[in-house]
Amino acid sequence: MNAAATPNIAIVGGGLGGLTLARVLHVHGIAATVYELDESPTARTQGGMLDIHDYNGQAALREAGLHEQFRDIIHPGGQAMRILDRHGAVLVDERDDGEGGRPEVDRGHLRRLLLDSLPEGTIRWGSKVTAVHPIGAGRHELTLAGGATVTTDLLVGADGAWSRIRPLVSDARPAYAGITFFEVDLHDADRRHPRAAAVVGEGMLFALGPGKGFLAHRETDGSLHVYVALRAAEDWAATTGIDGTDEGRTLLAERFAGWAPELRSLITEADGPLVPRAVNVLPVGLRWDRVPGVTLLGDAAHLMSPFAGEGANLALFDGAELGRAIAAHPGDVEAALAEYEEALFPRGAQAAAEAAANLELCFRDDAPHGLVDQFATYARAQ
Repeated sequence: MNAAATPNIAIVGGGLGGLTLARVLHVHGIAATVYELDESPTARTQGGMLDIHDYNGQAALREAGLHEQFRDIIHPGGQAMRILDRHGAVLVDERDDGEGGRPEVDRGHLRRLLLDSLPEGTIRWGSKVTAVHPIGAGRHELTLAGGATVTTDLLVGADGAWSRIRPLVSDARPAYAGITFFEVDLHDADRRHPRAAAVVGEGMLFALGPGKGFLAHRETDGSLHVYVALRAAEDWAATTGIDGTDEGRTLLAERFAGWAPELRSLITEADGPLVPRAVNVLPVGLRWDRVPGVTLLGDAAHLMSPFAGEGANLALFDGAELGRAIAAHPGDVEAALAEYEEALFPRGAQAAAEAAANLELCFRDDAPHGLVDQFATYARAQ
């Protein structure tokens, strides 16, 4: 590639990280194309609330020129947090005074903010990558569903846990972390599910015991989004037939026998299906040798459990940092990627180690006291 040439940049995956990269590149006058397998922005729901940290996620949004718009979508009260034991005893109850550095936003609203910031035609919807292979000099050819091909000078895997781009740089694959979430919703909670609404409160709930628990938050539409966590065999949900029927809810609720009725109601009163989601992780400290013309960001690079609260934040930050590096090295893709990866590896390792430690802390034999002690330590340090 000629040193003065503008590289043909392909970003595989239209999640938060890939969109942030495309936006930061656009701010610097650099074009990129995002290949997203979804057929449209509304093809599927985007999950629940995210706490966006001032030191990485918000820094990325500033780099993208979107921080003021981000302030407009913050969920007031969303930083409130409660920790309960299995009997419903409240051990920690923090209110949201609006001064915290981790405001909550709806993931869908944040994604829409990023989508609306990109020029028309940046995203190729319905573009599933079915194959990829190097063709020399740091260039790659993507094959899309339907048979079309795309040639890239710079290929970025922003395609999540089961990335199709990762095998170009590493043979690492996600492994089960021992915890399965069952994702449920309770709609119009204050009116239809007042008992559940009261126990969750205004923001985030942790109700934990040995090997199991509830993580829930109140969403901007007044619903409750709940993750029922269970330490179980990887195939437990499939072999026991857990689903959204009354029988499926009863089966899951039985694993919480002896827990407070208001906590069990988060299962028994759930609206719609129980969606099992195994928690998978990549090896802590994953790194790879520099491979010309390709790199990864977000979950594709450092998939971790959600117990550090860093997954979305790191995806945003990775995207912004990669965009900044590309802009800082015009015509020199390899210098940009080397600079980006030098910082990517240690920050991913630190967050993944914290997430792994917190997963064990949340579900150890004395749960929830490990988490209570950790929050007390944080409070003393402030």
